[in-house]
Amino acid sequence: MSQDLLENALAEIEINGLDQVSMDNRDQIFISSRQGDLYLYDSKGNRLNYFSPPRQGRISQLEAAWTVNIFTFSEDLQEYRVLDRFLNPIAEHNFFDASINLAKAATFGNNNIVWVWDESDLSLKRMDYLRNLVLDAQPLPLLTDSKNLNILEMREFKNRLFVLAPEEGVFVFDNQGNLIRQINLKQVPNLCLYKDYLLWIENDHLNTYCLSTKAIFKLFEVKDSKASKVVVGNSKLLLVEGDKVKIFNMPTLLKNLK
Repeated sequence: MSQDLLENALAEIEINGLDQVSMDNRDQIFISSRQGDLYLYDSKGNRLNYFSPPRQGRISQLEAAWTVNIFTFSEDLQEYRVLDRFLNPIAEHNFFDASINLAKAATFGNNNIVWVWDESDLSLKRMDYLRNLVLDAQPLPLLTDSKNLNILEMREFKNRLFVLAPEEGVFVFDNQGNLIRQINLKQVPNLCLYKDYLLWIENDHLNTYCLSTKAIFKLFEVKDSKASKVVVGNSKLLLVEGDKVKIFNMPTLLKNLK
């Protein structure tokens, strides 16, 4: 489609050094700075809260889709934090205490699980965050036939784990860490998952990959945008452009996807 369905932003948020962006299912917006500070905004772009950790370090992954708990992972500090939806810390753990020597990616999962990519032994590990204990590990090179995995991001969605490795594409695992399949999409910059689709911005279009049919198509054009990432919530869509986040109503075309 050639029509631009995102012509008028409802609001813009600008933060110096803006880094990670995530939304919960109430369309509250969570943003981290490159220094590791966390900001909470409502769906209209009004700032609600702010959290500055005692130890400063860049947040490598910010995950708010679970709503009740907010998850942050810092590769620089080799630690992860679980916060409530008001940005009050619930748990803070160092990976070294769990005998994980080089966590390069991590995300939150169901049943108090934290998924970790430990580059020191090239394993995907499941942890119980309440005990900071490794439950099991899967050697990814044996599963994926790739010896040089560079994992950028992980996210659990609908009881499956999605792993973004730019040189390889997107790997999909079940909830026990068993490989289901590999999606050969090397142009995806971040894991934006909505309904049965993986979404990304490419060549001024919002592109979709259907997880069930494996079909790829351009959903609509995004004109005059310098967006590097798209983030989708319940009724809002965000475009991340440098130090700005632009807030839009969810286009009907996207909302009506089956």
